[in-house]
Amino acid sequence: MNQIRHIKKVEAQPNASEEIPAEAKPSNKRKYLFLAFGASLALLGGGAYAYDVLVASHHVVTDNAYVEANVALVTPLVGGPVREVLVDDTQAVKQGDVLVRLDNIDAKLALTRAEAALSAAKAQLDKARIDLDRRQALSASGSVSGEELTSARNAYSAADANVKATEAARQQAAIDLDRTIIRAPIDGVVSKRQVQVGLRVQPGMALMTVVPIQAAYVDANYKEIQLAKVQPGQSATLHSDLYGDDVEFHGRVIGFSGGTGAAFAVVPAQNATGNWIKVVQRLPVRMALDPKELEQHPLRVGLSMTADIHVKD
Repeated sequence: MNQIRHIKKVEAQPNASEEIPAEAKPSNKRKYLFLAFGASLALLGGGAYAYDVLVASHHVVTDNAYVEANVALVTPLVGGPVREVLVDDTQAVKQGDVLVRLDNIDAKLALTRAEAALSAAKAQLDKARIDLDRRQALSASGSVSGEELTSARNAYSAADANVKATEAARQQAAIDLDRTIIRAPIDGVVSKRQVQVGLRVQPGMALMTVVPIQAAYVDANYKEIQLAKVQPGQSATLHSDLYGDDVEFHGRVIGFSGGTGAAFAVVPAQNATGNWIKVVQRLPVRMALDPKELEQHPLRVGLSMTADIHVKD
């Protein structure tokens, strides 16, 4: 009986060469997964390195960039009440276009008085010239003393100086009359209009601003650690949030600002303190834009831009 049981146990044992145990299969699968994961990491790392060396190292990109322009502030050179305002905000104007007309009655009266004074001064000069010529003619015969001749010469010089002074006053009155018409100093778009009809303005008072959008440029605020290879003259590619990635602007680096934004702040940072923490600063880099592209796709001051400088150019 014992011998039969022993034979059954031997027959129940499986042959080791017939099949692999089930516990060995997950171990091999994990090994293959780890190998695949390592190969993927190596491939990704190699691709990232190749991209950094071949592409990223040739570009310096920031989205901290904004459209700027050298705006023209319109101010009167003479005072007076406003008679007419011919433009409004958002209106495009050309250099020399009339923006504002001031009441010119006082200026016209001043010009009339100046012209009358000039006429009187010229008449006085003519009289002084005749007196001087008469005395010079008689001085040879001794009929006129030297003192009288000297007095006539002094009167003529004074009359001549008075003519020159009144002529300058007349010219100033004519200029003041012309300045009652305020014209656009440059081509651009009217913004920040603050003048109304009937307002009495004074010289230097801000009336409006003219923005030359056709001469806009971009100030890109790059981190200081990005600027090692950036130099004036390098080309740049820019995109505006207004038009999106479909419209591409081409620019050129003009130069760098004289200081960082923190240096020109109203309250500059005080770094000479015990709790100082280093903060990466940003330096404005100015870029000129293609005027033809600006004409096709106008920009406005303050719009956000993305700037990409080609440092390998």
